[in-house]
Amino acid sequence: MLSASSKAVVEATLPVVGANLAAITGTFYDTMLGENPELLNLFSRSAQATGQQRQALAGAVAAFAGHLVGAPVPFPIEQVVERIAQRHCALGITPEQYTMVGRYLLGAVGTVLGDAVTPAVAAAWDEVYWLFAVRLIGREARLYAAAGVDADRPWRSHVVASKVAEADDTVSLLLTPADGGAAAPFHPGQYVTVAADLPGGIRQLRQYSLSQAPAGGALRITVRRLPGGAVSGFLHDVVREGDELQLSQPYGDLALPAGGDRPLLLVSAGVGITPMASILDHVARTRPGREVTVVHADRSAARHPLRADITAAGARLRTFTQQVWYEEEVGLIDPAVIPLHPDAEVYLCGPIPFMGAVRAGLHRRGIPEERIRYEVFGSEQWIATPAMA
Repeated sequence: MLSASSKAVVEATLPVVGANLAAITGTFYDTMLGENPELLNLFSRSAQATGQQRQALAGAVAAFAGHLVGAPVPFPIEQVVERIAQRHCALGITPEQYTMVGRYLLGAVGTVLGDAVTPAVAAAWDEVYWLFAVRLIGREARLYAAAGVDADRPWRSHVVASKVAEADDTVSLLLTPADGGAAAPFHPGQYVTVAADLPGGIRQLRQYSLSQAPAGGALRITVRRLPGGAVSGFLHDVVREGDELQLSQPYGDLALPAGGDRPLLLVSAGVGITPMASILDHVARTRPGREVTVVHADRSAARHPLRADITAAGARLRTFTQQVWYEEEVGLIDPAVIPLHPDAEVYLCGPIPFMGAVRAGLHRRGIPEERIRYEVFGSEQWIATPAMA
């Protein structure tokens, strides 16, 4: 809980800090990465180039500070903490790194706001940061313990057992542990981080959803080539069967809970189909009597990955409906005509504008927020995106 004195200061300064968050986070990243270039191997270079990472940090800080002073925030703070903690564990973030981040972040506040940052203001925002950090550190420690890994050694080597083309620009990699042990257990809907060692001594980390149910002693990721994507291009063009890749343990909060009998609605666009394929495969294996509807949007049939997997899994269910939207043929998806059971539990994955439109349409059709879950690829832009609010 924020102290009374700090709460008053944060309430008074939140508008000006909020108005300058873009400049603050820009200064933070520029200074920290400029003075510690080795951290470029931890942060996504593409997300830095586009500003996505900066937007994510700004959204997180604003949401948590607003929560502490009772201001309206777009999401429950528990959801913010859980999603960030899951992502941090997938990246191998350690408690020690929070000290560096705090120093540079508060330094950026002083640089941007200048003389307005009095000792009292600095102390209040330092308290906000450490309340946020301590909550994240505690949750991350529990996640690491549950995964059975040391935060200082988060990676496990896997062999590419097979590489299969799924669509015009999408491949699946089947990965088996190089140590001969069992593949990590996971919940359908979760992702792993691939630590890719690129030419020039550059290491980049990217998250990819697991696209099969937890079975068979292997993990499968399905990767779409992104324009200019360093890691997706590396996985498409350089990696071959028999090569080794470093993977994190599976993490992610889109996971399908055990049990449950509500009808499922799985809605995806593009490569967002990957966690849906895992969820559907799992339900078909374990609860074939559950009613499932799968809706997928893509640009064309040639770009639709995993369609054969979806159809095969659906054939094992007693009640299964599949709806496909191809933009080249029928335009953008219309949420008003998605097959919808009034008691459905909904999972979404795809580009943010797509999910925002579908989510709003489902709300209009009576689906409450607590029955809609979603995953966002890339940086945590969902925190500060009005379309998803």
